[in-house]
Amino acid sequence: MRRSLVVAASALIALSTAAFAPVPAAPQEPSSYAGVLADPIRPAEDRARDEARHTAETLAFARVRPGQKIADMIIGGGYFTRIFSAAVGPEGRVTAWQPAEFIGFQASYGESLTEVDALANVDAIRSPIGAPDFPSGLDLVFTAQNYHDLHLAPFPADTASKVNTSVFNALKPGGLYVIIDHHAAAGSDLAAADTLHRIDIEAVKREVTAAGFVLDGESDLLAETADPRTAGVFDPSIRGKTSQFMLRFRKPG
Repeated sequence: MRRSLVVAASALIALSTAAFAPVPAAPQEPSSYAGVLADPIRPAEDRARDEARHTAETLAFARVRPGQKIADMIIGGGYFTRIFSAAVGPEGRVTAWQPAEFIGFQASYGESLTEVDALANVDAIRSPIGAPDFPSGLDLVFTAQNYHDLHLAPFPADTASKVNTSVFNALKPGGLYVIIDHHAAAGSDLAAADTLHRIDIEAVKREVTAAGFVLDGESDLLAETADPRTAGVFDPSIRGKTSQFMLRFRKPG
């Protein structure tokens, strides 16, 4: 009888643990984001870029949901911040991070951050690039075309390591870290980050998994075979037509 009670108790504990374990968000069809893309908080110039950026498919890849807590990491002009604001709705929260060094370099970065901070469910942060002040319990940290900036020459060599650790600590167990960036030539490692604003996909995988993440998915949706991957991303011959990779990492748990 005692052994039966022990077995039953163990089974009950296992069921209780499973009930409260994080459940990965199931994929959604890109078409389910039509309302998000049409949200009036998005200006016409943003909507004009959606087709080329495959925005609905990107949201599906990142498994964005209403009610989530999302950090948009290095927001640029705020294109994805506005999308996330519309996607998570009034029950969700978006943290928009623009590194203080970027704002000091170019005033428009600060202006973009101030603009998105006015949205009801967005909080702006301006912490140094090596110390993003993310809140805890995030569902998703997302960065588009900016991960390579963590390797720019003015910043310390351990900047990417510090940022990846901050992302890991901010995410809840099972949370996702999605990185989109410009392809560098295979084997170029980190050499192209400062000169071409590109990065080798394998270098990103090594760095992020070293922080404790597991690779959860990748996509060639934004790949462009015509891009030789040897010109700077601002070169007129390739600007707006670069080949990009999409990586999704998951925090174990």
